[in-house]
Amino acid sequence: MNSFVRLLRAEWTKFRSVRRWVITAVAAAVVSAVASTAFATLSSTDANDYPNYIDQFHFVHQSMAGDGSVVARVASLSAGNDGARAGLMVKQQAVSGSPYAAVYVAPAHGVRLESNFGAATSGGAGGAPTWLRLTRTGSAIAADESADGTVWTRVGVVPMDRLPTTVEIGLFVSSPTESVMEQQFGSTHRESTPTLATATFDHVALTPRSTADWRSDDIVMAPVQSEPTQPGSMTESDGTVTVAGSGDITYVVIGDDDVVLTALDGLLLGLVMVVVLAVLTISSELRRGLIRTTFTASPRRGRALLAKAVVVAAVSFVVGLVGALASYGLARPQLARNGFAAPNYPVLSLTDPTMLRVVVGAGLLLALVGVLGVALGALLRRGAAAITLMLLVFLLPTVFDTALPLDVARWIGRSTPVAGLAILQTRSLWNTATTPWAGLGVLAAYATVVLVLAVWRIRRRDA
Repeated sequence: MNSFVRLLRAEWTKFRSVRRWVITAVAAAVVSAVASTAFATLSSTDANDYPNYIDQFHFVHQSMAGDGSVVARVASLSAGNDGARAGLMVKQQAVSGSPYAAVYVAPAHGVRLESNFGAATSGGAGGAPTWLRLTRTGSAIAADESADGTVWTRVGVVPMDRLPTTVEIGLFVSSPTESVMEQQFGSTHRESTPTLATATFDHVALTPRSTADWRSDDIVMAPVQSEPTQPGSMTESDGTVTVAGSGDITYVVIGDDDVVLTALDGLLLGLVMVVVLAVLTISSELRRGLIRTTFTASPRRGRALLAKAVVVAAVSFVVGLVGALASYGLARPQLARNGFAAPNYPVLSLTDPTMLRVVVGAGLLLALVGVLGVALGALLRRGAAAITLMLLVFLLPTVFDTALPLDVARWIGRSTPVAGLAILQTRSLWNTATTPWAGLGVLAAYATVVLVLAVWRIRRRDA
């Protein structure tokens, strides 16, 4: 153990005595921050100019003044997909985006109560048939469910502040669009297909009782904001109301950008400099024959190479840590000024667990790249070849990612060393290839295998 510590000290002394290596390490962190800030000035979005919700469905409704309730049994639901809903709703107006409260049955969730695109309260796990009741009392909306229409169970109560005296109340059906993202040779396209769900309601009753006619409307958004839908409908026969509806009612995050990853774009340039630094720390000694001096002082060649890899990893870790902190600190405010702000892009503080993982992960990422660079330099014994191979591995998939078919891009993103870049991501998007720690684990595996091969070869070949 003491001998390995002495090797570490010797390698550290060797590293800091070579001025260009120290300058390269410092420059890698500086370049990361400067480049990230420059890239941030060129990035912009208008995602916050649009509503953070989808509000499209078919609504069968009447106006109700003051307190009251609606009761109905959802007798059946023929779903377009598992996200379909059929139930009761109170809505301020029969227009998209107006405040609402709804209790419904969904194939994927059972009975649920939600309001104003917020989190849902779960009721029973069963589906149709089931009885539902929605009651307004002042500014509160209560939802109940029942198996027989006699014994009721409270699902929950939601506040509806500033609700006008007269509201729209009735039955609704929705069925979300099915979307598939396609990426092919530089072109990204989302194929959206509308779906239609049909539900039957019976024992429909309003309190106070009303003799007004039911109105049947498709609630749709402006074309620029809407998802494709199919026309809905309503028919009534012998007390059974059949409603068909398309669309969705949900809060959405608009924009498919990982703003933290965008703020760290410049870190890739820092990674390139770490690649060059790591390879040169070993290849320059091999080329000039200086490695013989090291092996004379430490005949156990494998330990000497491990010591060098540890020193380069430690330096690279600091470069990644400082580079990530500086990049995020400088680039994130600029991105916020360019539209990457709340609600679609909330600013994460550096104490947030996700940001801590990203910052520490950036250090680990560059540390593993440093180890891989040292190992590959020792294995190939030619600096130019090792640097070229490393840059091809990390830069080509990054540059040409969108030019590849999606399945190929995902395979590369989870199966090659570039998977380590996943440690910097904070959102799971449609084209995400792997999870952060799994991706870093793939890079660690490559670094370990190449290092083992390098140790094996350097023990069996003349210096």
